Amino acid sequence: MSLNIHPINIADVESLMPIETACHSHPWSEKTFISCIGGRYFGQYIKNHKAEVTGFYIGEHIAGEGTLMDICVIPDEQGNGFGKTLLLEFFKQCHQLQLTKIHLEVRAKNISAQMLYINQGFTETARRTGYYPSASGFGYEDAIVMIKKL
Repeated sequence: MSLNIHPINIADVESLMPIETACHSHPWSEKTFISCIGGRYFGQYIKNHKAEVTGFYIGEHIAGEGTLMDICVIPDEQGNGFGKTLLLEFFKQCHQLQLTKIHLEVRAKNISAQMLYINQGFTETARRTGYYPSASGFGYEDAIVMIKKL
């Protein structure tokens, strides 16, 4: 798989928002996305062999620990290894920042993402009951909190 990986800057938000919207029932607003660029935030996006933006991640670092804030792959490309590639790039950035622990939250119903995280060394540490609004708009869904020590 021939991929190009690029750091995210504010000029990229317009091209990344459609991916954000396609991946989440309650996506970030453009304003929220922009607020997660620079400073304590870091992220990269990936282009496939056709030079099409395929996915991205946003991470945050504070006091020697990191959080995977958002990771998205175009729905048509999910299951092709792009998520794993992005996650491994996130790990590289965390190592460069000398972080000792990584946190994330994932929807309880997102089994494929949970398996990706488990296969990359994350363990479940908590559950936030009713944390996310459900995709259907009725009710709420639990968040699973996961941690990986580096």
